[in-house]
Amino acid sequence: MLLTTNGIVLHSLKYSETSIIARIYTEASGLQSYLIKGIRSPKSKIKAGLFQPLTLLELVAYHKPKTNLHTAKEVHLAHPYISIPFDIRKSSIALYINELVFKSIREEEANPELFAYLWNTCLLLDSTEVSPGSFPLVFTAELTRYLGILPLTNYSEQRPVFNLQESHFQAIIPEHEPYIIPEFGKSFSLLVESHIDDHEKIHLKQAVRRSLLESLLLFYSIHLPGFKPMNSHHVLHSVLS
Repeated sequence: MLLTTNGIVLHSLKYSETSIIARIYTEASGLQSYLIKGIRSPKSKIKAGLFQPLTLLELVAYHKPKTNLHTAKEVHLAHPYISIPFDIRKSSIALYINELVFKSIREEEANPELFAYLWNTCLLLDSTEVSPGSFPLVFTAELTRYLGILPLTNYSEQRPVFNLQESHFQAIIPEHEPYIIPEFGKSFSLLVESHIDDHEKIHLKQAVRRSLLESLLLFYSIHLPGFKPMNSHHVLHSVLS
């Protein structure tokens, strides 16, 4: 079956002397692997630069049932980034988003709402003046909504401690479970209720941002089976400090 779809590049690796395999999150069928034949050849009509992290593509591919590897026929750039490649803050955020999405999503079926959210987030990152520390933080929190692990926002002055294991706020610090300290509880609740379009309205001190991002990634590791440790957030902390 010949399938035409939009897609977001998440990962690519060398397959042979002239070919690569790309992992692409597609609008039509979720996360898929594509063989791009001959792309490393000088005569290739498909350019290798199209498979950088978070590149937005239009692709036509042969999809065969009961196989995990499909073959790309045509690949075109859907949206050329104007600022991400030239702004170290934005490119660092893009690499972080790419790694988080790649390690979070396993669905090999269409999820229109999730795809639209990721696509629009990439466009927003490219087109607006981002709030450097808040953008990745809000994205990490809001993505939980689409992954089905949204924390319960039952914060109050009587329940200021967020229990990462149980995914809710509570009155006392748990003895043996990871938690967010009471001083950061209100900020975490506000963050989880925020949307990426409103990232510029979130103003948190650097120490709070770092702590909450680390806590959110720990939350992912607890609630998403198979979620592997992240690396790019360390670079993010350095670039955005």
